[in-house]
Amino acid sequence: MQPHLIAVFQALFVVFLWATSWVFVKFGLRDIPPVTFAGLRYFLAFICLSMVLLFGETKREIKQLSLKTWGKFAVLGILFYAVTQGAIFVALAYLPAVTVNLLWSFSSVTVALMGVVWLSENPTILQWSGSLLAIAGAFVYFYPVAVPQSQFIGMTVALLGILANAVSSILGRDINRTGKHHPLVITVISMGVGSILLLVAGIATEGMPVITLQGWGIILWLALVNTAFAFTLWNHTLRTLTALESSIINGTMMIWIPTLAVLFLGETITIKGLIGLVMAGAGTLIVQLRKSPANKTT
Repeated sequence: MQPHLIAVFQALFVVFLWATSWVFVKFGLRDIPPVTFAGLRYFLAFICLSMVLLFGETKREIKQLSLKTWGKFAVLGILFYAVTQGAIFVALAYLPAVTVNLLWSFSSVTVALMGVVWLSENPTILQWSGSLLAIAGAFVYFYPVAVPQSQFIGMTVALLGILANAVSSILGRDINRTGKHHPLVITVISMGVGSILLLVAGIATEGMPVITLQGWGIILWLALVNTAFAFTLWNHTLRTLTALESSIINGTMMIWIPTLAVLFLGETITIKGLIGLVMAGAGTLIVQLRKSPANKTT
């Protein structure tokens, strides 16, 4: 089998793993408070990836990092892990996975808009069209707009998470486009900062829960397989795949998450909702199409 085809299948497998995370999180939230849950997942993943870093040659890079660079990595960790990932877990505690998935698809649209101001990136007409299509899809999905009071907290937290995710994506691209730092170094430091803050905040506000054996199994699977292993395999595929190919493959999560939510969580999607999801997914994919793509790190 050709290396390129192998990389495609590996990337699809990673995206499928990431999609299953939403199902595992929904199951785990039945017994584990959201912020503490997120903190435990990413702290254990941080420990695992730290071992990979310490036993590799890449660890030499850490000694060469300036204080300013450490600061950038720390801010990235706060935004992407402490705020964004924490928000996903909290949102999933209040909202269906299908709804959170749709809302999160707008991160790409928000990034494109922010990129105009912060990175001097001018979206193409096609990308603007994609943004409008995604917005129209969301309108179709939520129409008539009526958010139950029980879901208001989830919607608010999700919107906060989308903004944090967009800002962290801009910062991450600013860090990565220099090509000076290995993805593993960036991830370990930022994940370490963010996961520790998440765990401390979770225990402080929710207390340390009594976690069942099944709960620990879910946490360990999410940390070791869906985070540490998936990150390593994804970055391996980036050596072969173009940024456009990676974006398209990553976009298949818009399909996997609703499918898994219906099959394993008992969630339902109406015809109107399905049309909205397809429109939003297509629009999000179009937004990510760039004239001169560069590989990104997830």
